[in-house]
Amino acid sequence: MHQKKIPLRKCTGCNEMKEKKQLVRIVKTPDKTDENGNIIQKSEILVDLTGKKSGRGAYICPNPECLKAARKARRLEKAFSCKIPDELYDQLEKELEG
Repeated sequence: MHQKKIPLRKCTGCNEMKEKKQLVRIVKTPDKTDENGNIIQKSEILVDLTGKKSGRGAYICPNPECLKAARKARRLEKAFSCKIPDELYDQLEKELEG
């Protein structure tokens, strides 16, 4: 019998490869534009608990220490190629604890 492949992802905090189901996905949604190419809605960074939202994703352990390590090394900013405000890190920390 053929065993199903388990998807692995790397935690941005501790840099360990873990099963995708064990990690929390953080996603940067794409900009929404109209038919002329004008930006209607800017991209935003969210916690994706379902793992199904469209956009660029980065994964992190549900451990607050991993979030602190990723914040200190600015790994999420590198993954998304944008500046991430401190309020968003605080929100992420609350959602990971809750």
